[in-house]
Amino acid sequence: MEAQPRQAEIIRRTAETDVTLNLTIDGSGQADVSTGIGFLDHMLTLWAKHGLFDLKVRTAGDLHIDEHHSAEDTCICLGQALNHALGERRGLVRTAHSYVPMDEALALVAVDLGGRPYCVVQANFITSRVGTLGTDLIGHLFESIATHGRLNLHAQVLYGSNDHHKVEALFKALGRALDAATRIDERHHGAIPSTKGAL
Repeated sequence: MEAQPRQAEIIRRTAETDVTLNLTIDGSGQADVSTGIGFLDHMLTLWAKHGLFDLKVRTAGDLHIDEHHSAEDTCICLGQALNHALGERRGLVRTAHSYVPMDEALALVAVDLGGRPYCVVQANFITSRVGTLGTDLIGHLFESIATHGRLNLHAQVLYGSNDHHKVEALFKALGRALDAATRIDERHHGAIPSTKGAL
């Protein structure tokens, strides 16, 4: 039987934002992202490219207040799309990690798609924002992806001096770690990758 495509569409409409997000896990790295936050668009495009995911995002939000709601709800939808597209998570490699350098910065991201949401982010930023995205939001955005994607996510900037480079290394590492963890290992023969028999 031919495998069903691992993809999802998430629509989230609130009094603060209107988000439509389409994700294909087994893609080719194509991204079409418009959130109204240029730096976040850049990061999600990098995430898709390095994870070989196809991603389309349209976010309209209350940017006249600040970027928080638009960025947060976009990442909530990204986590929900990952969770939906993975289904029962049968046959997954499940855990993976990636080190990514970006000039003087080095980041590590490790993930476990075992269904238990948890997030730890260790990163120190010098500036209050990169473009129009507050650096204080970076940890929260990763947490939103982890919580709604039902995954463990540990991210660390090991060193670096440029905040743009640090955040870019984090998003690239997240894409690459998720690419590896979402792959199907044929040796599992479609089984749930857990000794409990369920995720």
